[in-house]
Amino acid sequence: MSNLYGDFNQKIDYVFKVVLIGDSAVGKSQLLARFARNEFSVDSKATIGVEFQTKTLVIDQKTVKAQIWDTAGQERYRAVTSAYYRGAVGAMLVYDMTKRQSFDHIARWLDELRGHADKNIVIMLIGNKCDLASLRAVPVEDAKEFAERENLFFMETSALDSTNVETAFLTVLTEIYRTVSKKTLTVNGDHDASSNAALLKGTQIIVPGPEINNQGKGRGGGCCT
Repeated sequence: MSNLYGDFNQKIDYVFKVVLIGDSAVGKSQLLARFARNEFSVDSKATIGVEFQTKTLVIDQKTVKAQIWDTAGQERYRAVTSAYYRGAVGAMLVYDMTKRQSFDHIARWLDELRGHADKNIVIMLIGNKCDLASLRAVPVEDAKEFAERENLFFMETSALDSTNVETAFLTVLTEIYRTVSKKTLTVNGDHDASSNAALLKGTQIIVPGPEINNQGKGRGGGCCT
């Protein structure tokens, strides 16, 4: 990973908006803090409305700025946060693997996401808090089955001990980048960064099998399997 984060004074080639959604207290804010700042707070408070962080990284020698939006899970904020789905090209659908109810609500969150976001958005199902293995309430098999049925990536993470957090975000961002790159190659002429990013809309995303990267993580992957 030594060359992943480069000279951030160079120009930005792509800007990708990614949203974190799911019930309250499943660890969305902690996942974002761990990825964006490598931080974890035991006294984290519930997100009010919408917050976002940015992180700049290099994918295939291109500088990508990820704008990651953390949406509140409480019911009273859902009407507000639904507007923020628009323009998102990636989503992390998060549940707490120690709370079955948070997983049972995933289908509803997915329906809401698909109702507001572009139909080709890259989506990863995240089973967070896999460090609490003794408290597991959601079998890995249940999550894998749901992910396969809905054509989602899947991974279990722990914001507490960093397990799979960076891998999960990079998988989503890399898949978005690959989609943009493939579309760009099919268009004649040169395009600047803004036009390249705009090409993502309406592009078909083909989700590959489990072999998404060198670690073998991807759809069906998990920290506890």
